[in-house]
Amino acid sequence: MQLTEINYERKILPAKLKTFGIILFLIGVVLGLLGFLINPARASYSYLVTFLFLVSIGVGSLFLVALEYIAGAEWSTPFRRVSEFFAAIIPLLIFLVIPLLFNMHNLFPWTHNKIVASSEMLKGKTVYLNIPFFYMRSLGILIIWSLFYFLIIRNSRKQDSSKEQLLTTKNIKLSAGFMPVFAFSLTAISFDWIMSLEPNWFSTIFGVYFFSGTVWCALAALTLAVVLLNERGYLHSKITKEHYYTLGVLLFTFTAFWGYIAFSQYLLTWYADIPDETIWFMHRWTGIWKVVSILIVLTHFVIPFFYLLSYKSKTNIKKLKFISVWILCSHYLDIYWMVMPSMNYNSQVYSISWTDFVYPVAAIGLVIILFKSLSDKYNLLPIGDPKLKKGLDFHI
Repeated sequence: MQLTEINYERKILPAKLKTFGIILFLIGVVLGLLGFLINPARASYSYLVTFLFLVSIGVGSLFLVALEYIAGAEWSTPFRRVSEFFAAIIPLLIFLVIPLLFNMHNLFPWTHNKIVASSEMLKGKTVYLNIPFFYMRSLGILIIWSLFYFLIIRNSRKQDSSKEQLLTTKNIKLSAGFMPVFAFSLTAISFDWIMSLEPNWFSTIFGVYFFSGTVWCALAALTLAVVLLNERGYLHSKITKEHYYTLGVLLFTFTAFWGYIAFSQYLLTWYADIPDETIWFMHRWTGIWKVVSILIVLTHFVIPFFYLLSYKSKTNIKKLKFISVWILCSHYLDIYWMVMPSMNYNSQVYSISWTDFVYPVAAIGLVIILFKSLSDKYNLLPIGDPKLKKGLDFHI
């Protein structure tokens, strides 16, 4: 389909890509179900890590879409549809969360009456930490995210054919409404699904910590997809190194931002030296977790910070692909580091399990299937957006 206005030729991604995604997904699902049958408690933790990783990509991508509308950014317009495709994960989260809701007793100590009865602190938190309210919060947040997703993406896709400027104005208003909802809801998700694994611990900065990693992860997924698609001719010939440079700058920015937030959280906790706050870090500074903690600092901050420091690294296609994959793996490790040490708190001895590798395989397969299916139905560029031409002509 030739679209002469912007000289864009729509190309269909190869069918074998979807086949590859289906194979990965089926392998992950079958082995994942086996994991829940053999050891549901251990599988629940592995599954939670993957679920939170998909949350990061999905809602982080919708945040990038909303941010573009609010900022009126032009350079990122050619990439917005890619983020929209990744944001399509959000409605699926409503179904993906179900295995976790059925295994809450395996994850959260505050769901056990005996544990709550033995702790005055947990008794005081029962107004918030109770199963019915937890269900309401989790499902309510996912439904609200899905609603914003459908409304914003519907207008974007409709604009491909209608070319109406009014649709951009509507999405700007929707995005402005989404931003405060995103801030509070993502914080609630981080509190509920990570912090409450160790319910005696608290940190007022933890929501920002999770936010920084979420957006970092979504940017890495966007950068990897854009580079892979464009070098194979699926996007547009006018997308140049200057576009890549801007993506690299954002990756570098959120690398530094995550480092600042992570250090701030640790420094304030260390300086205050309150047992209820330090215990979380102490669990991650014993045994093998001491090594993982150091590894997080290196992989999540030091290496990507210096790797992305130069102009060349932000414009070199091979380097951008490498660092994007590195960031995605680092963020997964970060979530793993946040979740897994809590097993000791829940009277389970940690040991690495094959299920830790199964659910990521299913997640990769799911993302590939979703992306391929959507790219078959919709343009990879938002061809009706009035900012697209300026975005393609972008120069620093």
